[in-house]
Amino acid sequence: MADRRDWNARIIDEFRANAGVVGGPFDGVPLVLVHHVGRRTGTPRVAPLAYLPSDSGDAIYIFASKGGAPTNPDWYGNLVAAGAAVVERGTQSYPVTVVEVTGQGRDAVFAEQVRRVPTFGEYAEKTAGVRVIPVLRLDPVD
Repeated sequence: MADRRDWNARIIDEFRANAGVVGGPFDGVPLVLVHHVGRRTGTPRVAPLAYLPSDSGDAIYIFASKGGAPTNPDWYGNLVAAGAAVVERGTQSYPVTVVEVTGQGRDAVFAEQVRRVPTFGEYAEKTAGVRVIPVLRLDPVD
């Protein structure tokens, strides 16, 4: 657990130092920082996540891949329970509502993410028969 927190802290620091751009394994991958609250602990948390912009450019999609692990990441449950969050995208920070995308809509969004970032296809292969990787749409609050 401490290793993952250290890893995330380094990504968050790099994100903020470079106006939302992170290198290494995330070179060229759009990232967003999602601020959420632990549903059991009430602890504020920040998750660095890959995202896919919507066609309109306002909403973004995030993916509860957890690197292909057999369980969903904790942040997924926190966001679904809360229905809202705050994101840092580039140098901007703004509130969002959270909507889970299911069915064919989910499949189309996930396929586009795999096309753009093929590693997500590897995550889906790891979870095949165990779970379907959830997709969440984050809509800016006006």
